[in-house]
Amino acid sequence: MAGGGILPEVMKDTGNGPQVSPEPIRGPNYVYWGGRNLYVNLTSRCSSACVFCLRTWTWEVYGYDLRLAGSQEPTAGEVITALEYAFLDGAPEEVVFTGLGEPTLRLDVILTVLDWLRTRRVRGRLDTNGQGQLSHPDRDVVADLAAAGLKAASVSLNAADPATYDLVCRPVFEHAFRAVIRFIRDAVAAGIEVTATVVDVPEVDVEAAAELAEELGAGFRVRLHITPDVAPKVRKEAPHGQHA
Repeated sequence: MAGGGILPEVMKDTGNGPQVSPEPIRGPNYVYWGGRNLYVNLTSRCSSACVFCLRTWTWEVYGYDLRLAGSQEPTAGEVITALEYAFLDGAPEEVVFTGLGEPTLRLDVILTVLDWLRTRRVRGRLDTNGQGQLSHPDRDVVADLAAAGLKAASVSLNAADPATYDLVCRPVFEHAFRAVIRFIRDAVAAGIEVTATVVDVPEVDVEAAAELAEELGAGFRVRLHITPDVAPKVRKEAPHGQHA
């Protein structure tokens, strides 16, 4: 998962600024507000087990419980219905496919929802670990996303070399780092606005990762490593939260 932040509160933008609710929303949650964005939660499955992932100690993001059993994974129709309901609170700045799993494992759902968003002129963004091509070897994942109208992608680069990537991300696939590099390069070539990200953990050479992102033509951002000790500070100082 590409998540980079947590808030233990629900935040909605109702047009009068973010409204905060102290009570967490129990799952299954398919769509949730984070500041002025709507986030789409498609699965709890992931092709990595990153050492810094939020799910090592919590399943709550922005006050929503994001755990989904396999039988709870939403259809495209269920996501669209949830989005229509959420739009009653106002139009989001963008709709982001993320959650605490890897959204490209539900590629066809993403494509259907992106097409729906395009008819409503709402920007779609994908937060991904960049391993989608390995999960769908018979598809051209980036081409499919671009054709469906994806405007932006935040890709968890997370390292500047394969060894470090395998150490901190623990992917199930061999040569996963190579696939991430290809995903970023292909997405940039397809005209998708790409930001490569890393988490600020000691194992990662941030400067080298930034140079690699520049070589690939992507933007770059360092994500805060959120731990149980850091989370209250994030809540106090960054009320709009962070999400990769």
